[in-house]
Amino acid sequence: MRVTIDREGGITIEDCEQVSRQLSRVFEVENIEYKRLEVGSPGVDRPLRTRRDFDRFAAQQARVEVKLREPQDNRKVFTGILRHKDSSDGAPTETFCLEFDIKKNETQTIEFAFDDIEKAKLDPVLDFKGKKR
Repeated sequence: MRVTIDREGGITIEDCEQVSRQLSRVFEVENIEYKRLEVGSPGVDRPLRTRRDFDRFAAQQARVEVKLREPQDNRKVFTGILRHKDSSDGAPTETFCLEFDIKKNETQTIEFAFDDIEKAKLDPVLDFKGKKR
């Protein structure tokens, strides 16, 4: 059995261990049989499926990959920083912005609504090099 957990601020290994222990106890008390229990997070490249996901990661200005239903500038797939488009009074609107690099030190921004998205996922930049000494 695979269980995926999530919350604002992210998931730690300790969170997964705690949920695993709690579920194991519940399954034992309720006589629910399972061969293996796997508790995990959605991952660093998690898919974004709901409007709530987009609102959450736009507020964090996360790096995402978005595939649009209809092309903009002859492209459907864009990777960049997700934001809410601000209205004239500074409040977030229903429209999202994605800022992406087109050349070194040159960026472009596209705008789209949630309904314009075919699929999307987080696209974090991971550094596996570690600290230099």
